[in-house]
Amino acid sequence: MGLTSRSLLYTVVLVAVLCVVLTVWLWPRMAGRGVLPVLGRLGAILVTQLTILSSLLLAVNSANSFYGTWGELVGKYDRAPGRITPVTGGGGAGTVDAGQGGLVRPAGTEGQGGMNFPKGPKEKVGAVESVRLVGRRSGVVEPALVYLPPQYFQEQYKRHRFPVIVAISGYPGGVDSLSKHLQVPKTASDLLAEKKMQPTVIVMLRPTIQPPRDTECVDVPDGPQAQTYFTHDVPEALRSAYRVGHQASAWAALGYSSGGTCALELALRQPKVYPVAAALSPDYRIHNDATTGNLFGGGEEGKQRKREHDLFWRLENLPVPRVSLLVTSSKQGEKNFKDTEKFVRAAKDKPLTVAQMILESGSHNFTTWRREIGPALEWTSKQLVFPQDVQN
Repeated sequence: MGLTSRSLLYTVVLVAVLCVVLTVWLWPRMAGRGVLPVLGRLGAILVTQLTILSSLLLAVNSANSFYGTWGELVGKYDRAPGRITPVTGGGGAGTVDAGQGGLVRPAGTEGQGGMNFPKGPKEKVGAVESVRLVGRRSGVVEPALVYLPPQYFQEQYKRHRFPVIVAISGYPGGVDSLSKHLQVPKTASDLLAEKKMQPTVIVMLRPTIQPPRDTECVDVPDGPQAQTYFTHDVPEALRSAYRVGHQASAWAALGYSSGGTCALELALRQPKVYPVAAALSPDYRIHNDATTGNLFGGGEEGKQRKREHDLFWRLENLPVPRVSLLVTSSKQGEKNFKDTEKFVRAAKDKPLTVAQMILESGSHNFTTWRREIGPALEWTSKQLVFPQDVQN
């Protein structure tokens, strides 16, 4: 039985219940003071506790896909990079006053230990800046890490504008997860050195703009305007401070877990801002839960807003934009595998372009996503235009 199979969970739960029943039934018979009765009671307690704990751990793992196989549980991970397969045809696989500080403000370096920043001269490996982005429309000031490729500092590129990948972490992860655990800046620097990726600015963000609430890149009625932040505030702030492309053909969204869901939502809902999206282990629907609260409002309008955040419903009922999407999953270990297959099938007769990266096994964790991030960055970069334009 597989580690995440229902049959294993139900079997262990049944064993736990039987152990409790047997302990209660046999306890009077082990009431003596000798060595054997004492060992019997200790053994009954130990076995009962072990089976109950195993049931709980299996249930938590099944719900969150931390480990997908027995091999992963004992530390045997496949670390080979994933392979991208084209699926469909096409051309490629409230306000805040900016004040004198501008829309991009320097932030401190506290808490950045072990961030996996590329090491070396910025003209050769690039550089990472820790900043805060001011959202004039959404009314928030959010932390971000901005990776500038080595070409950004080289004389021959001083008049060029660079493409941008907006990388979004999962919830409740922060921008540090993208650098420390997913190793986005280091991976991008290595790909650039190997000439597998064109020079690209990468801005790393978290998906929520009102922590601890999970805002899921949604404009909440009478609440936080997360979609506005990603589609208006972030591009405006970055264009005000960096040499980045002004046209949509230079912009992409990328994310893992709920950040991957955000990337797909942004591309399909706002294709004139993000015509390219790469989603590692995404969901294809956004639901209300204990961490999100009510994202869509009430009444018929709320129901319609919720339907519009169901990507299967969008593909079936709304005009489909010409965007390029990459989705990833694994046959064993990821709960979204069947939905990923369903999404790919639904997209085949649509004008969008879809590619997929399907691993044989890999759970919902950074070990899996690190296998995917290199190919995903390479694929995303190739969809973008560089140099988009040249400064006068």
